Amino acid sequence: MTDPGDAPQRLHILTVIMRFVKRAPSTLVVPPLVLGFAGREFHPVLAFGTFAAIAAAVIVTTWLGWWTFTYTIGEEEVLIQHGLVQRNRRSIPRGRIQDVSIERSPFARIFGLALVRIETGGGKAEEAELDSVSLAEAERLRALLRAYRPSASERADETSPAEPERRTVYAMSLGRVLLRGVFGFSMLWLAAIYGAIHSIDRVVEFDWEKWFGEAERVALAQFSIRALLLVLAIALLLGVIAGIVRTLLRDYGFTLSHEPGRFRRMRGLLTRSEVVIADRRIQLGLVHRGAISGRLGWNTVAVQTLGGSEDPSGRQELSPFATAAEAAEVVAATPLPPFERIGLRPVASAHILRSAIRHGLPVALVFGIAGWFLPPLWWGLLLVPVPVAIALFQRSFHRYALRDTSLQVMRGVLSQRDWIVPFESIQTLTVQQSWLQRRLGVATVVVDTAGASGLHRPNVTDAPLDAALALTRALAARVD
Repeated sequence: MTDPGDAPQRLHILTVIMRFVKRAPSTLVVPPLVLGFAGREFHPVLAFGTFAAIAAAVIVTTWLGWWTFTYTIGEEEVLIQHGLVQRNRRSIPRGRIQDVSIERSPFARIFGLALVRIETGGGKAEEAELDSVSLAEAERLRALLRAYRPSASERADETSPAEPERRTVYAMSLGRVLLRGVFGFSMLWLAAIYGAIHSIDRVVEFDWEKWFGEAERVALAQFSIRALLLVLAIALLLGVIAGIVRTLLRDYGFTLSHEPGRFRRMRGLLTRSEVVIADRRIQLGLVHRGAISGRLGWNTVAVQTLGGSEDPSGRQELSPFATAAEAAEVVAATPLPPFERIGLRPVASAHILRSAIRHGLPVALVFGIAGWFLPPLWWGLLLVPVPVAIALFQRSFHRYALRDTSLQVMRGVLSQRDWIVPFESIQTLTVQQSWLQRRLGVATVVVDTAGASGLHRPNVTDAPLDAALALTRALAARVD
């Protein structure tokens, strides 16, 4: 049933408390402490007064935001209205809704709430979010919006449709998640600790600079290769631990299932997320092998979707740590054709020279200029042959071909990527030539698809100019 007569509804009242708690660290704690330590001594009255004033303002604004936000499930549309001074009204035709997903953060679990994402085929990853409603209301909304049938004859039929068959395409065990975390090495925690130390030094009245300076003098006095290796080993261990923790929080219970017309991905330890990816929204496919994990046989399969995603690249991961056989099975479940290495043609040999200049020259300039001011940095020039050596192999790994239904491109020496771009997904084609490319007689074919963002695109770099123009004409003809 569509319940077309439903009155406008609000989010759960506990949403006010949840939003208040979420905003507390940045709005209720930091400003009072900053004002309280405005001088050399702490002023509790000033800090408490600031806290009370900010808390009252946050409570009022949070409550007004909750009160003015309403949603209505109509017969043919979902209507969302919000705003006090500037009233916004968003209407989403129910025929455009592809699916409804539910996400539950740790706070939401405590309060028995859930975030509902309404997925559409628009230019955004989601057209609407209802944050937060009760879990029962979230499940009711999902069932209600999924059951929409546009024609009058179908609405007259009260027989509920059969539950679509769903099969698990890929799943990560706990051991697989932990293993991926080992390769998710991260040193970001060092910057976080350093920033935290300097932000609280006035609170604890501790002279960190004095102690760090003393530690630096002791380290220099007792410097040895063994001590340096020990420090590096500890830093490496802590970085691996940080990577494991981050991966465990994000990918625990990773499950990818497929039912007619859509994928469903669930993952997360504390924040449990459910993402629906409609087959018709998939624009291209990418199989990625990391510099180290790829050599051990691990692959990541991702797809570019029409609406993009929260990831900066705009892609959705379907299998983040899969064997070659598992990756092939995931690709086979999508509307994309398989990637075929046989028949790929290399780009121009000038690609080697241009890559060597692009990657080797910046290293030479950095250490050459730095060594002018600090002579020991001249040793950095020994690193110049490294990018040059990598450039020698880049042409072997950068190949492309036109298949029956797609453009397929592979590239990368250490970190390798295989792209599958269906002809119908291509939006624009651009032939570019830099100053050096014009001198070498080569060009880059830029292939753009809907929803693409960030780095790493399926471009064909340094193809002979005639071949680049021919490729563009062939792609344009097949797109038409």
